[in-house]
Amino acid sequence: MEVSIHKIAAPGISMDPPAFVAIMRDRTDLRRLELVRRDFVANVSHELRTPLSSIKAMAETLLDGALNDSEVSMHFLETIISESDRLVRLSADLLDLSRVESRPVVKIPNDLANLAVEVCVRHATQARDAGVALDVDAKSPLVAPCDSDEIAQVLVNLIDNAIKYSTRNGKVSVRAYEENDEIVFAVQDTGIGILRQDLPRLFERFYRADKARSRASGGTGLGLAIVKHIVERHGGRVWVESEYNKGSTFWFAIPKG
Repeated sequence: MEVSIHKIAAPGISMDPPAFVAIMRDRTDLRRLELVRRDFVANVSHELRTPLSSIKAMAETLLDGALNDSEVSMHFLETIISESDRLVRLSADLLDLSRVESRPVVKIPNDLANLAVEVCVRHATQARDAGVALDVDAKSPLVAPCDSDEIAQVLVNLIDNAIKYSTRNGKVSVRAYEENDEIVFAVQDTGIGILRQDLPRLFERFYRADKARSRASGGTGLGLAIVKHIVERHGGRVWVESEYNKGSTFWFAIPKG
């Protein structure tokens, strides 16, 4: 709280005793937003600096003569491509986050059962390549007003994570159903699970429960933050249940009307 005191003065008028007015300004929200902005900029800078430093160091090593060693140069070039892909993914996630934060949501009635099936079909090849069984249980109609592209993005982010963090011969199940006044989704996996102390922070920007594995799998640390923002701007809620080394279930629900 910021308080400023001003003496009241009027031309040609003498006040005895003098009069004062106190003006109070609540800057709590402004300070909180400034702190969020600074943290976000610092995190983005860090996420950009790591792959850029790696790309620069390897390019310089190649120019210094490593290019003549075919085995070393091939490894370095593959790493440069991998780090470049990581920068592309980070840029895409930052643009997605900016988009959903800056524009109002336009909601029209959509059958979310069909949407869930379509997204799962898109992930069939990824699941097969990872040795993970993917199934979906969503019976039409499950109609709710929403931006179908954004809800599809929520499902894409959750299913993509579920596949990446599942072991071979694992299973990912996607369910959608109607409950009370909501359409509820559940994305369940038999993967590595999440430690209890990490659960409260999972939806924070750039937070990674398993930093080494997240980076290796190409994660940017923004996927779940995007999920949370999209669901909440649809008036919904999102939560997670997990047991370490046994798997996780990510839930979200949006109103039917």
